[in-house]
Amino acid sequence: MTGPWTESDRRWRRLLRPAWPAFLRRARPLSDFWGFDRGTPLDRHYIEAFLAQHREDIRGRVLEVHDSGYTDRFDSGVEKRDVLDIDPANPRATIVADLSKINGLPARAFDCFILTQTLHLIYDLPAAVRSCHHLLRPGGVLLVTGPAVSRVRSGDFWRFTPASLGRLLGESFGQVTVHAYGNVLAATAFLSGMAKEEVPSRLLDKHDEHFPVIVAARAVKT
Repeated sequence: MTGPWTESDRRWRRLLRPAWPAFLRRARPLSDFWGFDRGTPLDRHYIEAFLAQHREDIRGRVLEVHDSGYTDRFDSGVEKRDVLDIDPANPRATIVADLSKINGLPARAFDCFILTQTLHLIYDLPAAVRSCHHLLRPGGVLLVTGPAVSRVRSGDFWRFTPASLGRLLGESFGQVTVHAYGNVLAATAFLSGMAKEEVPSRLLDKHDEHFPVIVAARAVKT
């Protein structure tokens, strides 16, 4: 979701409805769109930091959900890029399938699967993880992120902790490394609808495992 807002629109929203310190006195969020209408959603800061940290895994044949934006941005030797979507109307999709159903998904086809902010929208999580394992070649890497805190939307089933994501992936994958990104200030700001541009990076980059905004993991098929 990017919305109809231009960068000029977003700057004006930040100027006309400043976040600090008003968000502490509000019962309604500053944004109903995760901060898209004010700038860059705050959770993107952490998603992109995680992908940058594991950029060397984004190589060979790479699969991503909905579009290939992160594959293109963090390309580290990509030879072929594919896009998975459940929606056949998506013109960017090269594979139309339900990730919770292994039928119709190619086996051992990919070196890397970038799966950001998607698992929480799938009710049958164990089936989705088995599909991720099925899609990857031996030695292939799953780079996955999920929300620990976030605005709830229709079709939104789950939130993750480092323990839950690690255990979920560990049932299928042999090697799993879990990261927790964020802190209590970042979580409060994100729930309030503030954009990344409204919070100093020095505050965003302090990580507290007890108050993550997102949980991310690198899982290797062994």
